[in-house]
Amino acid sequence: MKRAVLLLAVVALAGCAGNKPRPGQRPAASRPPAARPAPQTATSVPETSLSQAERYRQTHDDGPAETIDVSRIPEPVPRPEPLSRYGNRSPYNVLGRNYTVLPSARGYVERGISSWYGNKFHGYMTSSFEPYDMYQFSAAHKSLPLPSWARVTNLENGKSVIVRVNDRGPFHDNRLIDLSYAAAVKIGVWPKGTGLVEVRALMPGEAEPEVRTAAASPARTPPRPAPRPAAPLQNPAPAVAGTAASGDGAPDSAEQPRIYLQIGAFGEQANADRAAQRVAAAKLGEVRVVEASVNGRSVRRVRLGPLRDVDEADRLTEELRRLGLGEARVAID
Repeated sequence: MKRAVLLLAVVALAGCAGNKPRPGQRPAASRPPAARPAPQTATSVPETSLSQAERYRQTHDDGPAETIDVSRIPEPVPRPEPLSRYGNRSPYNVLGRNYTVLPSARGYVERGISSWYGNKFHGYMTSSFEPYDMYQFSAAHKSLPLPSWARVTNLENGKSVIVRVNDRGPFHDNRLIDLSYAAAVKIGVWPKGTGLVEVRALMPGEAEPEVRTAAASPARTPPRPAPRPAAPLQNPAPAVAGTAASGDGAPDSAEQPRIYLQIGAFGEQANADRAAQRVAAAKLGEVRVVEASVNGRSVRRVRLGPLRDVDEADRLTEELRRLGLGEARVAID
């Protein structure tokens, strides 16, 4: 999703516009992050009043020209901070959709697809009206309070990083969190572009819960519940059968995370079966109904997949929308 829309949303959230600071000089590979000059404010023109072409010095995003050693960048330590004056209005609207900010980050944990943002936005204001610094471990999220902290774990390789959430986004279908360039490098999302991640909120002064991933502890990965398909459903196409590939050339494994599109969750089996039949009739892939317990209540989730990769999830999300089959969301098991 283009940051132009996000910056317009910032105006709605903040009730005013900030001035655009010019990005500072990027550090050389040998220079420690602390030596980096801070962005300098040098214009009185609100960046949100400019067109997309005028607002940023680049049209397309990329990383820095220099290679940086992210192991030298300290991870943020969760500490008590007041909520930002900007970026926490709830609900807020972007691209015709309403989003709600959580009253607290406590207990938040979710799996989804991570993207990243970098050089194009370096030095420009975030939704909390802090300059974005791609060399720090930070992130953008649609619903976590600003600021808050989270541990982001790459489910495909077990690498993780603590980030400070100080921005809103990503407002792209199927994206859960936008990592800074440094954070994306740290856990292997860059230069791949996207990654399957778990986002777990951290509270200042509280011990972290132990995070286990398929890559880090395959022997203790819980078994997958057996799906209950709604008959008669089509068999999966060969391209989407089996587990999702790791994306790095590694062979498929039952321990690798799998991507699904969840079309809906229903309390009644008959309603779930009807929804599954509609999706199956479109012949987009394997459709299944999976029973689960949510807060002590039994629900039936209608899912399409498993899918090959993020690109296929994006393509099928648009196809489901075009066919009037609902707004699907990514589910990762």
